[in-house]
Amino acid sequence: MSNKAPTGGLFSRADGSRAPLAARMRPVSFDEMVGQQHLVGPGTMLRRAIDDDRLPSVLLHGPAGSGKSTLARIIASVTHNLFVEMSAVSTGVADIREAARQAIDARGFHDRGTILFIDEIHRLAKNQQDALLPHVEAGAFTLIGATTENPFYTVIAPLRSRCQLYSLEPLAPDDVRSLVARALSDEQRGLGGLALSIAEESLQHLIEGGRGDARATLNALELAALSVASAGGTEIGLEDVEEALQRPVLKYDRAGDEHYDTISAFIKSMRGSDPDATIYWLAKMLEAGEDPEFIARRIVIQAAEDVGLADPTALRVAVSAADAVKYIGMPEAQLPLAMAALHIAVAPKSNSAYKAITAAREEVRKQGAERVPGHLAGGARVDDDGARYLYPHGYQGGWVSQQYLPPGLESRRYYEPGDNPRERRIAEHLDALRGAGTDSSASGENAGKDETP
Repeated sequence: MSNKAPTGGLFSRADGSRAPLAARMRPVSFDEMVGQQHLVGPGTMLRRAIDDDRLPSVLLHGPAGSGKSTLARIIASVTHNLFVEMSAVSTGVADIREAARQAIDARGFHDRGTILFIDEIHRLAKNQQDALLPHVEAGAFTLIGATTENPFYTVIAPLRSRCQLYSLEPLAPDDVRSLVARALSDEQRGLGGLALSIAEESLQHLIEGGRGDARATLNALELAALSVASAGGTEIGLEDVEEALQRPVLKYDRAGDEHYDTISAFIKSMRGSDPDATIYWLAKMLEAGEDPEFIARRIVIQAAEDVGLADPTALRVAVSAADAVKYIGMPEAQLPLAMAALHIAVAPKSNSAYKAITAAREEVRKQGAERVPGHLAGGARVDDDGARYLYPHGYQGGWVSQQYLPPGLESRRYYEPGDNPRERRIAEHLDALRGAGTDSSASGENAGKDETP
């Protein structure tokens, strides 16, 4: 496997099939591994446990292509353990028991430990996860489970409690850049034999299109490189990368004008009740790799600011969507985001809550905060004019006329109901209460009772 490949640096497996670039370039040591320094950098707790060969069973949680499988293999190599790999998709209880039996034999006959690596461990059924428990508990093998899903929701609590949980992050752009450079220059495992270069614009699109997924990035690089080489070219261009990624170049900079301009267009489209424009700008942001949690926060803000009391359910939908984004992640999170954004777009609009809090805060800033009237304060104090707190539930309809604003602000109106069906009903209700004046009469012994804390 160390011989130089005759065409394009492609290695052949024992069965004659070609190993993809991502498999050939898989790091075999911590020195080759990029990213995840918060976990495996020198001096970290996990790295010390690996170096001392005292690694407990662990769950590795992170997005695709972040290095979970690679890390498991490096751990097995460094600790000189046997490495047994299973896929949760095709693993059954019998397979787990057989792996435990072989691990016990390896320990007893050869004094050698075993690392059982289960990829996509969240796909194991509950009874299959249960089958792991006694063997993890007894230390028959060291379990390394990899998952792209949140293990707090997909791995049973007893198994989770027996494992240390470590979260991997998507590879940073500089990490991906170094992977691509290594792949293009490595003549033994990579594409060095092709003597290709890549334009900076093309490299940038490859990095952005890969979205921190090393496997997807390297596979796209290989496809583009072989296409260029077969045509006799020497440089990988932007069109080659676009075709390999099947992703056109999007003019979008998450830290620049396009980021702010696009989110602005998204917000204004929701506010303007245009569902088609709303979904278009959402799609652009998602395709450009915008942080879905950032988008969710903007939707929550718009639900309160632009829909408000015209449709209070909009805020519940928006908050639920934000929770769902954290719960399921991308790409599935696009669905609750789309649902919430469309809800905001088609809902009746009112900024009355926004205007009310803005006006009230402006009043407080300009005039200073007034003291709480005695009849509203704790301890049932009496105002200078003898006013006492009147307990609304002791009166007909659960309402009684009394002053809640500080002296001098009695006639202030911060909240003005919007012109929409729901707030028109609110306005009618408030007008009726205000018109009732002081004619409300007590309906029982609770009249005048002070039940404030």
